[in-house]
Amino acid sequence: MAKDQPPYLSLRRSCYLLLLLSFFSSFLFICWSYFSNRCYADVQIAAEADKRELELLSFQAAWNSLHFPPEPPSRLLKLAVFVKKWPDKHHAGGLERHAMTLHKDLARRGHELHVFTSSSTNVTSIKNLHFHLSQPTAAGYLDQATIWKQFQAEDSTGRPFDVVHTESVGLMHFRARNLNNLAVSWHGIAYESIHSDIIQELLRAPQDKQSSILAERVTKVVEEIQFFPRYAHHVATSDHVGDVLKRIYMLPEERVHIILNGVDEGIFKPESYSGEDLKLAFGIQESTPLILGIAGRLVKDKGHPLIFEALKQIFNESSKFKEDVVVLVAGDGPWGARYKELGSNLHVLGPLDQAQLARFYNVIDIFVNPTLRAQGLDHTLLEAMLVGKPLMATKLASITGSVVISQEIGYTFSPTVDMLKKALYDVWKDGRVTLQKKGQLARERALKLFTATKMAAAYERLFLCIAENKKVRNGYCTYTNN
Repeated sequence: MAKDQPPYLSLRRSCYLLLLLSFFSSFLFICWSYFSNRCYADVQIAAEADKRELELLSFQAAWNSLHFPPEPPSRLLKLAVFVKKWPDKHHAGGLERHAMTLHKDLARRGHELHVFTSSSTNVTSIKNLHFHLSQPTAAGYLDQATIWKQFQAEDSTGRPFDVVHTESVGLMHFRARNLNNLAVSWHGIAYESIHSDIIQELLRAPQDKQSSILAERVTKVVEEIQFFPRYAHHVATSDHVGDVLKRIYMLPEERVHIILNGVDEGIFKPESYSGEDLKLAFGIQESTPLILGIAGRLVKDKGHPLIFEALKQIFNESSKFKEDVVVLVAGDGPWGARYKELGSNLHVLGPLDQAQLARFYNVIDIFVNPTLRAQGLDHTLLEAMLVGKPLMATKLASITGSVVISQEIGYTFSPTVDMLKKALYDVWKDGRVTLQKKGQLARERALKLFTATKMAAAYERLFLCIAENKKVRNGYCTYTNN
């Protein structure tokens, strides 16, 4: 049995304990004060960084995230625009639609634009927008000799062009190499296409012949790396392409600028009454639990064989899914007729103009894009987001890097039938209420980044910066976050 300890020992131990606690408390207070001050200082530094002037040509993120003045600038530019084709009403690819949306907006802001393009049936009469038409080559490209003569003639009329803008290779590199005031927007590069080629090879039926496209594509990448430096400035339409141009194509960072695609927010917006005519035309009941929407060219590389097979299998597996789900398909192409084989709850609408597309998006609960093409930034995704619809899209770098960046705004899937089926089942199980919440968040993101207004403002500032006189600075190449 232990002996009782003398009282003075207990007192001594208590004093030691109190001294230790006092020292420890003082130490904690000093540490707290130090790290609190450090944290406050870090916040101050971050705040100062936000206010700090940025050199725009060296800005690494998307220019759409910046806030430029809504009013037209004091300096109005004369711009030359080269685009392979001006869009027709119902048949327009992403490049053509981008060209029309951007340059019409710049013309409305007072800039003088001269568009060098092939003959079109949709040449719009808009103030400040002038067309110089020519016949395309047999391969469908702009006749470089003809458009160069047209360009030189207009450039020598007394007021030369301030900036030249080419949509992809509308103006070939051998014409562009001596133009220091030129910017090219890339809507698809060969390096991106390698991913698409791999997908196509994996989906190839055993009886089909193996393609040599992969080897050819690598050669194309090398060719692009060699001639891309001849263009003075490069606009990447997605974050992924911006990274590729700098890392793989080894272009100087100050010559690569990310400006994400944008679509007309005045057309693509939520309207509860819009699209009721589509429901009536196809007998779609208000009680229908889920409406899927697909839009675009109905061709193989847009993923239509993939989603056709996925829907076919699901309809055979689950009579309840088939009973609950209606599928609307907008667009034309060879897969339009095939879709009709899936039954009466799948409706092919044919090609739609922009106003009709807006009604289409308002009717559906979720927009599905099964594309196998890893090129550019698909406008249909942005249109659906602005209308307030969630997305379901293929896991391609441009999509997951710039658009469907989280599950909060949509679903992504690897391009296989099984993974697409899983995503479709997930959407069905989540239901309309969950989809509406995702759609609201999708619209919030789209309003911040993917409107035509944001895109046009970013391009306008880039063009003003390129045109800025190096001797007389007007501040267009500098950005201050007020």
